[in-house]
Amino acid sequence: MRSFSDDLDPLHAASLHRTLRLLDSPQLPVVRSEGRELLNFSSNDYLGFASASAVREAFKRGIDQHGAGSGASRLVCGTQRPHAELEAALAHLKKTQAALTFSSGYAAAVGCLPALCGPDDFIILDKLVHASLIDGARLSGATIRVFPHNHLEKLEHLLQWARSKATAASRVLVVSESVFSMDGDWAELWDIVRLKETYGALLLVDEAHAFGIMGPQGRGLAAKLGISSRIDIHMGTLSKAAGLSGAYLCGSRELTDLLINRARSFIYSTAPSPALAAAALEVVGLLLPGAYGEERRSRLWGNLALLTEALEGRISEPSSAIVPLIIGAEDGALRLSRRLEEEGILIPAIRFPTVARGKARLRLTMTAIHTEDQIRQLAATLLPLLPPSPV
Repeated sequence: MRSFSDDLDPLHAASLHRTLRLLDSPQLPVVRSEGRELLNFSSNDYLGFASASAVREAFKRGIDQHGAGSGASRLVCGTQRPHAELEAALAHLKKTQAALTFSSGYAAAVGCLPALCGPDDFIILDKLVHASLIDGARLSGATIRVFPHNHLEKLEHLLQWARSKATAASRVLVVSESVFSMDGDWAELWDIVRLKETYGALLLVDEAHAFGIMGPQGRGLAAKLGISSRIDIHMGTLSKAAGLSGAYLCGSRELTDLLINRARSFIYSTAPSPALAAAALEVVGLLLPGAYGEERRSRLWGNLALLTEALEGRISEPSSAIVPLIIGAEDGALRLSRRLEEEGILIPAIRFPTVARGKARLRLTMTAIHTEDQIRQLAATLLPLLPPSPV
């Protein structure tokens, strides 16, 4: 029988071994790790809500009013008023009939897809969707097809093929992110919506990295493009711009009713803390659609523009808070990450299987609460280390 070390050795040899990093500070632009202060350009807390006083106070009030834990799954006795109020606020923000929250984005994905699709159905995925959506599709038992990233011709071909194979009762579901988590680019949502309507398919769009920072009131890329009402299933997380944890699925009342009855990750999980739901309600109901949220969104996009200028054309103008610095080789990305850490900057290397082999990168993320001095320090440190032009 092979040992655990036998499985670990190839990871070390391929520069794919990972370890956990211990932080002794909140998620802020400067974090403490192993006794050192590091400039943090790796967090998904895009608007800085994780440490915002209004969010922390809402969390504390939630504990005082509703306790620390929920006690059971939502279907047993774990649904408390903050859960229901949060879902109503999400549905209002996303302009859908209903919403359902999950403990994480992963739980939402692996719960939703098997609840909606089975062996008689078809799921068509963009090649670069998040691993959780790939896992959910596999768990469903549906026939899965993958189209190259944003390749609309291939998507149309697969929709034609699925329609030719489908029965009258079959579902055909297209799955895409709106902003892709490792490249920061946008889906071709207009054309994807057009194609799914032409071929009578459903569309699930994961807005994890657009929710909170794009569109009117931070409602996401679909809202920015004016096509929210044409998307059947809206997915997103509360762990990026909202600064907390958890996820949501928004759509029709029939959709959420079906998920309550079929999504195993919802049915068989203890409900998230009601205090967490209360804090998320503060973000969704007050901070995202209010002047506070608008001001933070403006600062985020201003910081991204400053980074572009400070890096003197070495990166393309970012279309999201994610700026990929493509290195290629896994060991090269690790070396650059370690060099930056020596200079007091935290940007971990992203490697296979999170990205394709030979596409290792540093995934730089910007927040609204980074300062101009911090951004210029990052640029001054990075410039001598970057290749002459974007890879």
